[in-house]
Amino acid sequence: MANIGLVHEWLTTYAGSERVVEQIAHAMPISRMYVLVDFLKQHRPEVFDGIPISTSYLQKIPFARRKYRGFLPLMPIAVEQHDVTEHDLVIASQHCVSHGVITRPDQPLISYVHSPMRYAWDLQHEYLRNKGIQWGIRSIIARKILHYTRLWDRAAADRVDHFVCNSKFIAQRIAKFYRRESTVIHPPVATDDFKLNERKEDFYLTAGRMVPYKKFELVVRAFAKMPDKKLVVIGDGPEMKKVKSGATPNVTFEGHQPFPALCQRMGQAKGFVFAALEDFGIMPVEAQACGTPVIAYGRGGSVETVADGRTGVLFSDQTEQSIVQAIERFESLSFAPEVCREHSLQFSEQTFRDKFSAYVDRVLSSR
Repeated sequence: MANIGLVHEWLTTYAGSERVVEQIAHAMPISRMYVLVDFLKQHRPEVFDGIPISTSYLQKIPFARRKYRGFLPLMPIAVEQHDVTEHDLVIASQHCVSHGVITRPDQPLISYVHSPMRYAWDLQHEYLRNKGIQWGIRSIIARKILHYTRLWDRAAADRVDHFVCNSKFIAQRIAKFYRRESTVIHPPVATDDFKLNERKEDFYLTAGRMVPYKKFELVVRAFAKMPDKKLVVIGDGPEMKKVKSGATPNVTFEGHQPFPALCQRMGQAKGFVFAALEDFGIMPVEAQACGTPVIAYGRGGSVETVADGRTGVLFSDQTEQSIVQAIERFESLSFAPEVCREHSLQFSEQTFRDKFSAYVDRVLSSR
């Protein structure tokens, strides 16, 4: 049995990348996990309790629990200090620096890429705008840090033997920034947690954390142009006040909801509206697992998870008019809940485990 090490950036919340790491740990025996910091308490996967976890020196820096993201300039050095030489194979779970771990020449390194560092590459200018540091001394310092981060990131990519990624969209980014080919294995979605509901009610649903790139304000403004159509909004976040300011009486805000309530609403909705540009996008798959078709922005991961005309409708632009036209097209078509459910199962946790485990076996057998 192979001795496998797993490198992940940090354990602070249980989100998309942690779900992937959890399923990797279920799919194969992991001898040890390496992270920069580990402060994950709530929703900690049980499988992690059986794996020794090594942290970096960043764990001991004062205020690391709250300020770890600000340690970006120190992260490349920190990840290079992980001693992974005991393992036959190393897997990196990458959205920042984990692929920079240093391995032996005879030690394969597989990097599962959630995304190359967005803020260091094509989203640098958006990142600087959102932080309010487009000009001045702080901007100069940030741009210099990001410049050297790109240089390190590109060099670190050369240490990787095999790239795997979560979507064709991310495969394009890997090809652009690293000049490398990659294999697409879609991330795991807990489709078993969602039950097929064939009885739909007369409302649309949009849900998630209200941050700028999710485009909730855009969806709400689009429904303001369709007063005869009901929209339910589930979620909370820093954009809530701004999103509510554009709402009309046909839009209902239900705030943050516990998971069972979200599942119920997903199953009841006639359609799930998703306007974000996501690398993959889990919620559209979850909606389809409930038998609910999706109206989604036709770029990024949605192109791979929504079958246009069969399990939903894709719209071409992030504009109110484009959403309005998509809803009109949506209502001219018919969608079978069981087809939506069946389509979602190709992204299940078990499918991910099977595909990723088979990929690792092929790498090990080719040594």
